[in-house]
Amino acid sequence: MIRLIPHLLILLAAINIADASASYGYYVGKNLTADGSVLLGGTGEEPSSHWLEIVPRQSHARGATITVGATEFASLPARLIEIPQVRETFRYITMNYTSYAGFPAPLTNGGLNEHQVAIRDIWSPSRPELVAMTPPGQTGPNYSDLARIALERATNAREAVAIIGALIDQHGYTTYGGNSHLIADQNEGWVVLEFAGGEGLWVAERLGPDDVRVSYPGYIGDVPGDYRDHDDWMGSPNLISFAVEQGWYAPDSDQPFNVDEVYGLGGIMRHPGTKYVSPQMLEEELRALAPVTVKEMMGLVRDPRIADDHAGYGQVAHLRSDLPHPDLALLWIAPTGSVTAPFLPWWIGTRDVPAEYGQHRYLTEGSGPDFINPDFQLREATEFAGRVFKRLMYFTCAFPEEQLDRVQTTLTAFEDTIRAGLPPVERATALAYAAGEPDTARAMLTRESHARAAEALAIGRDLVAGIGTEVRLRHGIPSAPAAGNINDGGQAVSCLVGADPDRVPADRGRD
Repeated sequence: MIRLIPHLLILLAAINIADASASYGYYVGKNLTADGSVLLGGTGEEPSSHWLEIVPRQSHARGATITVGATEFASLPARLIEIPQVRETFRYITMNYTSYAGFPAPLTNGGLNEHQVAIRDIWSPSRPELVAMTPPGQTGPNYSDLARIALERATNAREAVAIIGALIDQHGYTTYGGNSHLIADQNEGWVVLEFAGGEGLWVAERLGPDDVRVSYPGYIGDVPGDYRDHDDWMGSPNLISFAVEQGWYAPDSDQPFNVDEVYGLGGIMRHPGTKYVSPQMLEEELRALAPVTVKEMMGLVRDPRIADDHAGYGQVAHLRSDLPHPDLALLWIAPTGSVTAPFLPWWIGTRDVPAEYGQHRYLTEGSGPDFINPDFQLREATEFAGRVFKRLMYFTCAFPEEQLDRVQTTLTAFEDTIRAGLPPVERATALAYAAGEPDTARAMLTRESHARAAEALAIGRDLVAGIGTEVRLRHGIPSAPAAGNINDGGQAVSCLVGADPDRVPADRGRD
């Protein structure tokens, strides 16, 4: 049985983990990757259905608005407002979900847009005093709004940061207690922290080609006093002055202005952290892997020391500077927790998503009290990939010492085959674009993504059937407990073998 480790108990006492979107993210700069690309990986952690969506480029009427913020039902009560929409928004790929108290669906933790701007939304708790001073009826974009709007409007990572900062400066920020975003393009990355308190506090640090970063939660350390004059920094004008006013920082001190110490929880979240391996340790592992491959990034995202039932999906953005056409921007996505689900390739030029990977009622907010909308009946009649691989997770993680290596070896072999087949697909697609046949090119990308998605479902079905039968024969399926609630999910299902924090998964290998 997996036991909570002591430092995690301390953290649970300090902050309400259940009220945090505890997503995680990895950044690797282009000088540390095997092919000179930038890699951005991670997942979202919410108790909700997750489904894949490709949102097209759209034109909007002059004077159009969008609704942002949250409602009075949020853990920190808020109010929805309207803010201006831009005339044109970009195409992007995202995993949407429905459930976060008081935050209207659909919600997102980011994704990838047509300009190779990739975004991961990641929790980052603010100090308790800031949470306490957050005004009732707070207004402004929430974490999901910021990620979605940046995907819709940004042409590079720096611009995405500026957009997020401008939204907070102009309209405020709706928080559940503090948050962050990890943003990257083919050249660089950025960490953005948004703080609770209602004071519009935010700060951003640039990540360069020789940097790695693991956010769980998002963090930033020392910030220069003249940060607004540095190309590697951005932030609200009151970032330091507000801390001075509160007595949290002395401007004449010999100590640097450390964001984590002043506005966060003082370093404990980076090490020892809240999982079985800390962000600091994972950063050390990432550096040791350099030059990092796409395969190795996938291995880290699905590492059972951090990937568990809370991981709603897995993502790896492969951000390349040598794309022959923008439609070849590529996001790898696992349809649910990647510890037991395969990563599949989705290009920006892919036309649509198979019904099996789109929205279904499984774990969707509000599905319990109502019957289905007849307009969705045929979609609901299809098999849901998220549910298939969630079943595989539950069978596998019940007996990981027997099943995990088998499952992950099968999945990684499948992914190896996909990656080996991508270069000819992308070359042929590039030729179609060069010949002025974009419809043909997009059809080729769509056919490839759909075919691999269908193969993944077949593999998932076979694994569920085979492992399910083996589990029944060896161990049986126990009766429901006499006492207990099936929805009482305080402790995540995990594939850790013996809850050993030093256990390393099977060799991730090299491409």
